[in-house]
Amino acid sequence: MLAGELIELLAPAPGEIVVDCTFGAGGHARLIAERIGPAGMLIGIDRDPDAEERFAQLAAQVACETRFMRSDCASALVRLSAEQLVADVVYLDLGMSSMQVDAWERGFSYAYDAPLDMRMDPDQELTAAELVNTWDERRLARLLREYGEERYASQIARAIVRARRHEELAGTQRLVEVIQSAVPAPARFGGGHPARRTFQALRIAVNDELGQLRSSLPVAWQLLAPGGRLAAISFHSLEDRIVKRFFAERARGCVCPPDLPVCGCGRRPEAELLTRRAVAPTPGEIAANPRSRSAHLRAARKLGGGA
Repeated sequence: MLAGELIELLAPAPGEIVVDCTFGAGGHARLIAERIGPAGMLIGIDRDPDAEERFAQLAAQVACETRFMRSDCASALVRLSAEQLVADVVYLDLGMSSMQVDAWERGFSYAYDAPLDMRMDPDQELTAAELVNTWDERRLARLLREYGEERYASQIARAIVRARRHEELAGTQRLVEVIQSAVPAPARFGGGHPARRTFQALRIAVNDELGQLRSSLPVAWQLLAPGGRLAAISFHSLEDRIVKRFFAERARGCVCPPDLPVCGCGRRPEAELLTRRAVAPTPGEIAANPRSRSAHLRAARKLGGGA
């Protein structure tokens, strides 16, 4: 998604070191690898073991040096920082990959019945079933409200707690039924599937996606050489807001009161924004891939000076 726009903004060049923080299906990585050439290095990071297999396939087909790290993004970036790696390009393609959505056993989709799992790393213990069946009503409602921006969070949480008194909620379709029973009839039509926001909230919580993003951005920025580029593709407003604020803070210069005749803070911008506004997919891409509809891309270049 937004592959052409990402490549244009990041402008990977021969010999550069690139870190793909969320390898996924490897679509962006392949385009990057073609541009950095034999003298370049591509480092792929993903906590999904299936991504490691796809990276191995890609590595066998490209000329650049490659390295895969099976890890969450934040931990891997910290390791790279400890190794004193200096990167030219770092990017994050947030959310879940199409392959994860389409994998029945992962339980990410509300379109068919599957186990309530939603783990990007199948080795971790916490699952969506545990959240749904053990969290109290107030905590569930707060989760749906904050991570799903769900208008009917309280009603849905109440319905979940009521339903699980009779039997454990183990499958996605049973949860969908409970959600639909809690949402007023007029709201079930239009504005997308009534379970969409609840599933988003559960997935974010299970995988600590927002915490990972907040932890990853500063370390990724630290890894960059002067002139290095950092980009993130987000898929909902919660992620996009974090990325936007991170870039804006680093692009900010003097913070002295406007009536002060001479700057006293000495603060200089660390970043040059490459996207004043988030870049959205073209109508053509949306038509070809409806899942790209909510994608937003932001990027910045690291300047030579610091704050």
